Amino acid sequence: MDRRGFLKLSLGTGLAATAVAGCGGSGGGPGGGGGDKVTLRYAWWGNNIRQQNYTKALKQFTAANPEITIEPEFADYTAFQERMTTQIAARDVPDIFWIASPQVMTYHKSKLYRKLDDIPTLKWDDYSKEDVEGFKLGGQLNTLPFAISTPVIRYNETVATADGVKIPAPGPGWSWDGLADLLVAYSKNNPGKRKGVPYVPDHDLTFEAWLRQRGEQLWTEDGQPGFTADGVGSWLDWWEKLRKAGGALSLSEQEGMGPDWAQVGKKTLVMFGNSNHIIDDAKMFPKEKFRLRPAPVAADAQAGHKFLYFPRMAIYQRIDDANLEAAGKVLDYNVNNPEMLKTVRLTMGAPTNPKVAEQAAEFASPDEKEMLAAVATERTAERKPRYEAPSGSSTWRTTMTRVCEEIALGKRSVPDGAKKLLDDIGAGIKRAS
Repeated sequence: MDRRGFLKLSLGTGLAATAVAGCGGSGGGPGGGGGDKVTLRYAWWGNNIRQQNYTKALKQFTAANPEITIEPEFADYTAFQERMTTQIAARDVPDIFWIASPQVMTYHKSKLYRKLDDIPTLKWDDYSKEDVEGFKLGGQLNTLPFAISTPVIRYNETVATADGVKIPAPGPGWSWDGLADLLVAYSKNNPGKRKGVPYVPDHDLTFEAWLRQRGEQLWTEDGQPGFTADGVGSWLDWWEKLRKAGGALSLSEQEGMGPDWAQVGKKTLVMFGNSNHIIDDAKMFPKEKFRLRPAPVAADAQAGHKFLYFPRMAIYQRIDDANLEAAGKVLDYNVNNPEMLKTVRLTMGAPTNPKVAEQAAEFASPDEKEMLAAVATERTAERKPRYEAPSGSSTWRTTMTRVCEEIALGKRSVPDGAKKLLDDIGAGIKRAS
């Protein structure tokens, strides 16, 4: 899929004719069950399994709401962003669309989002005032977070038990230095000749956790880097010490940056990642059990360092007003109805709706329950505000990966790498301003 075209997969115009009676309201307006037909375009990204699951879930929605037809537009993550760029330029944006995290504020700046707090078919009753305030961008409730992820350490409990390794529970013993010592010691002496962890200093959420514990943050409210060269340098230095001590895989052992989990999962005890990753990743090793721990905590960690990461979706600001209530129904189904999650599962993270999160635990798989429990704990923690990536910063992860690779290869020092990252981010933001 390229920038000049996109695949539009229709659910079929005959679906409404064969659907069961809708469960919507009885009004005669669009999306009200009174006979008027509405067609909505819905765009999202993922792998083939997600495509199949969401297509099935959207069919279930239209079967229950036969006055609404949904035309799905699906692509993988990179192609999705390229297609959106083309569609934005042509003012041909889908009515409902997911938002790639690097583009949240870019689209906000372009006024792409339609406000959501005046749509009668989208309900907010289950959310606290703190939840709703946390969802806003620049004081506006114009995107809808539909899942929650947190930074975690995932470990192979089956291997740990067999090798006699105890992963500390959250508390005073669960620190960055303590984890490094454990990984180095394990790598030196275990029957499977595994290493402690893949070399993944470019994992964004755990990097952000490190910064926030030290009183810094990834981004500021006014759209600038919220961290210093010393802040990112301390993170890179932690990884360099771990790698040089043999606690992490070398680049050659993991065949470069961005290691393939199906391969490195056989070679390591621990993985840095997002809480939702356990759901798909654990399936690659069905005979083994994986558990989650929150990110380690520094002894002098700042209050409010915990944070939640939200994938978001939105309604296009140029949507036909006649279709707005129907679009609200679709969003409401995505976030406030546990029936959808029974079909699409929890691969995107824990539900943002706290009531739905409780209901999801009743049908969740063991790995999904592990993820739900990890998020539930973080959700109750004290949290300072977190800000989205500003316009012009969308390539910062690519720069981070390149810097980490150059440091590991001895081509760049840690201080030089930290400066390079900040310089490149600053230049990108300046170009976009």
